[in-house]
Amino acid sequence: MSDTRPTVPPTALEFESRDPNAPGFWDERFDRGFTPWDQAGVPSAFKTFVERHAPLSTLIPGCGSAYEAWWLAEKGWTLRAIDFATSAVEAARTQLDNHANLVEQADFFTYQPPFEPGWIYERAFLCALPPARRADWLARMAALLPAGGLLAGFFFIGEGPRKGPPFIIERAELDALLTPQFELLEDEPVSDSIPVFAGRERWLTWRRRAAARA
Repeated sequence: MSDTRPTVPPTALEFESRDPNAPGFWDERFDRGFTPWDQAGVPSAFKTFVERHAPLSTLIPGCGSAYEAWWLAEKGWTLRAIDFATSAVEAARTQLDNHANLVEQADFFTYQPPFEPGWIYERAFLCALPPARRADWLARMAALLPAGGLLAGFFFIGEGPRKGPPFIIERAELDALLTPQFELLEDEPVSDSIPVFAGRERWLTWRRRAAARA
């Protein structure tokens, strides 16, 4: 894997797009090398999770450069990595190289993967969405995952200004959002956060509850 995108000091950038709901917002940042959310590698908590699970059909929404998708593909896992921004998809396909066909340009809120996901990986996707879209995010996660399916990954948690992205979420709000549809299985500290998330992210694994009977 290699990342040849240019890096530009954030102070030198003036962006035209200010709406993270629009693909152009993310295209502009990828095109100008401003990706402070990009770890440029595979986080250790991700590797640990994979090592303690049998292969799961995996969906990665908002995949960005998709380092984790490449790592899973090399292990032979069934997966799709999606992003709605053209420049992100191009970066991901470059990273995945001979696995580039596993990356699709799509809107998570309407996308239907070619398999039933056993795991949806959360990495800087929820926190990229304005808070007004959190209920939509939950509804789509719940619709895509079958009973017993896992929603697991990194969650940006804490108190602070609502300005973003990344948009932080208080723990009580996150729990209230997810608990009706999911049960929490794992809550673990993260040791290798990048600066934008440092001290405010945890690895959480949530399991989809069975639908209530009528």
